[in-house]
Amino acid sequence: MLQVFLKLFPSVTWRISTPDKILFLTFDDGPVPEATPEVLDLLSAYKAAATFFCIGENIQKHPEIFKRLISEGHVAGNHTYNHLNGWKTASGEYIQNVDRSEESLKSLAQPLKSRSLFRPPYGKMRLSQYSFLKRRYKIIMWDVLTRDWEQQRSPASCFERIQRKARPGSIIVFHDSIKARSRMLPALEQTLRHYSELGFRFESLKKYT
Repeated sequence: MLQVFLKLFPSVTWRISTPDKILFLTFDDGPVPEATPEVLDLLSAYKAAATFFCIGENIQKHPEIFKRLISEGHVAGNHTYNHLNGWKTASGEYIQNVDRSEESLKSLAQPLKSRSLFRPPYGKMRLSQYSFLKRRYKIIMWDVLTRDWEQQRSPASCFERIQRKARPGSIIVFHDSIKARSRMLPALEQTLRHYSELGFRFESLKKYT
């Protein structure tokens, strides 16, 4: 299935090719006051940079949190305005929703010199949506999914998934959301501590896309 996806969406980034000990932490669905500030505190404690794929509606609701993540050197990407499932949304409506989110993002942050970053919610988009969006955005997926939104999963299980799958250049997905918070925060702290001790550093995707 993955090979079919790679052929249909060849310009999508799944990981960064690098021999260096670098991991790319990404956070979907924020910013929200119940989770994002604590994420930023942890990242600051470990001098880690990250990439936040933000929902436009949440940017509008919580502009101070959004401005904080930008001011602390993190990068913001687009995650649609209302967390739309591309498979269940007409392409015209989907693209308008992405553009609306981009307006929210750019109203509070300086745009990247390169194309803006975009991640489709659920990793789902139609070929017609991809064909249009790839001309305007750098589309970022992942190679390590923590599954921190699953209520039956423990924080240790989320971290174990990272340990099994992460390698230099991996793009790791967490969620700075209310739903994921209780699993995400302990797993994030363990990830930061463990890989820092192994000599890894954590960077945003800004320089690599």
